[in-house]
Amino acid sequence: MGIEVVGIGSFLLLVAMLWAIISTIGSTASTGAKVIWCLFILFLPLLGFIIWLFFGPHAKR
Repeated sequence: MGIEVVGIGSFLLLVAMLWAIISTIGSTASTGAKVIWCLFILFLPLLGFIIWLFFGPHAKR
């Protein structure tokens, strides 16, 4: 893979992680749950985001 593909993929992952963290902070979950989910997303970037997408707290619309 070229450096361009890796760079674009990394940027997209960063955007997805930021979206997940902002959505988690805006959710109605308890503070402890928010902290745990944010740490999970930060320390396991791709896997944490995928698991958050299916099971994590989401912001109210």
